[in-house]
Amino acid sequence: MPIRKVLLPLTGTAAGEAALTTALMIARRFTAHVSALHVRVDSRDVAPLAGEGLSGAMIEEMMSATEKESGDRAHAVRSMFERFVARQEVVVSEPRAGADHATASFASVTGREEDIVAQQARLADLTIVPHPDAGEDVSSSDALHAVLFDSGRPVLISPQTAPKSIGTRVCLAWNGTAESAASALSALPWMLQADAVRILSAEGYQRRGPGAPDLAAYLALHGVKADIVTFRSVGNSVGAGLLAAATEFGCDLLSMGAYSHSRLRQLILGGVTRHVLEYSNIPVMMTR
Repeated sequence: MPIRKVLLPLTGTAAGEAALTTALMIARRFTAHVSALHVRVDSRDVAPLAGEGLSGAMIEEMMSATEKESGDRAHAVRSMFERFVARQEVVVSEPRAGADHATASFASVTGREEDIVAQQARLADLTIVPHPDAGEDVSSSDALHAVLFDSGRPVLISPQTAPKSIGTRVCLAWNGTAESAASALSALPWMLQADAVRILSAEGYQRRGPGAPDLAAYLALHGVKADIVTFRSVGNSVGAGLLAAATEFGCDLLSMGAYSHSRLRQLILGGVTRHVLEYSNIPVMMTR
């Protein structure tokens, strides 16, 4: 299915600017619509602090400060959106069927970001989230994990610096799991337009399931020609080996399944998903 709607949760960080640029690049490539979404913090969320010994006046003051800060952030995010959209020459309008040009719209709502983003992502072909800021624990990215675990749709992690190109040289990380199969399906619109496609597999990465040659044969039925490369771990890290192989190929989009093991196990032990989230400097599309 072609990409027609891209959801972009925006927070206003520098990484958010890179994500917005990436989203607009994708919109132009697929003649798609970017639905930018800013979720404002609900000032009423500080009300539970009443049980922590704070007076009513103190809580009211905190709510007012939270409301002002939330409003200022929403204004800054909207200004950033309008500035970047104008720079990329993308039309601001509501999405409509049959459009012959990329479009974008902006909405600001109040609530819990992880809940709203996951719900909105269920009717988006792709959700783009900013790469975690330097030093930030990737496990704290609420929007990322909300989409992965509660939307059933793919999520693209934008690099901290907007890429010069995206989707011209596509890599598929393959290990035979249901998650990697879902990622291959999500990447089909990209592969059909790519200049080159490569399947990356490794003996220590493969699980019970079809091998890389089986995937190549399946993709050929869809008109996609892909070569196969078996990569090696780097420093006993499969994730490092995967990123090294993608870099060697000149990859500008890596598609992979996320969390073949439980998220808790990956957070404790590391894992391929965690390594790629922390260290990738290229666009990564994950599906679970």
